[in-house]
Amino acid sequence: MGDAVVSALAPTLEAFFTDRLARQRHASPHTIAAYRDTFRLLLGFVQRQTGKAPAKLGLEALDAPMIGAFLSHLETARGNGVRTRNARLTAVHSFFHYAALRHPEHAALIGRVLAIPEKRFATALVAYLTRPEIDAVLAGPDRATSTGRRDHALLLLAVQTGLRVSELAGLRCRDVELGAGAHVRCVGKGRKERCTPLTRSTVAVLRSWLRERDGPPASPLFPGRSGQALTRGAIWRLVAKHAARARAQSPSLAAKHVSPHVLRHTAAMSLLQAGVDTSVIALWLGHEGLESTAIYLHADLALKERALARTAPPNTRPGRYRAPDDLLAFLDQL
Repeated sequence: MGDAVVSALAPTLEAFFTDRLARQRHASPHTIAAYRDTFRLLLGFVQRQTGKAPAKLGLEALDAPMIGAFLSHLETARGNGVRTRNARLTAVHSFFHYAALRHPEHAALIGRVLAIPEKRFATALVAYLTRPEIDAVLAGPDRATSTGRRDHALLLLAVQTGLRVSELAGLRCRDVELGAGAHVRCVGKGRKERCTPLTRSTVAVLRSWLRERDGPPASPLFPGRSGQALTRGAIWRLVAKHAARARAQSPSLAAKHVSPHVLRHTAAMSLLQAGVDTSVIALWLGHEGLESTAIYLHADLALKERALARTAPPNTRPGRYRAPDDLLAFLDQL
């Protein structure tokens, strides 16, 4: 019985990655890598705490106090933020949900780990670009060069469609349809394929770029010097470079850290300000639910002001609420 307990963790963790994530869930390589890194960190931490090699650990070594200590270690010793801490906890919870099916004898331990909550944090308003800032960034690339024309096409596509940086990096020439119902096709989070419509100006730029690109259908839409697709890191650097150049034409950009995700936010805000419903924006961006899209409602002050104007009764003078009771007045002062 003792040997069975000792050996419970290693085979269960191996099956979690090979059976649960890869075979049953068809998890993306990005998800598998993120979960792998979490357990590398966790097992290394537990080894330092217990002196036992990871292969010798039992499932009981990962009890709630140990997981709690690990999460604290991430924030204090490694300097991770709350979002990273919560992402690591999500990976741990996913594993323990799977372990619950294979090891009901550890139900109490597993239940205590699953009860560890995510840490709440303040949510900052999303950053996005105004129309003059968009124009300045798009004017940044030198379109007298092939690299500049590539960069301009990529930036325009990003700010119009809101594709994630990984989706931009994964585009092939065959993913762009410029005929009737022009759109770009990509595979996003959860391996979900979606099509995003293209505007006339984006179609014109992409048609010109594809003609110049002159590559086979399976070749990268935006290649680097080697001919391979631009990496996510290369796209981040590309966006930052042209945003830095654009600050001369649009000084307000100096206060903004422009990244591919800011371009994604910009696409969403443009749709929202054009009156597009949030449910449509969620589909457009490939969000799992409306919760992710709600952040754009909070960021749009003009939208809130228009809502306030509609709710204010006509022909009324603004006034201040006065509590009709001493007790209510006391509560109002708290």
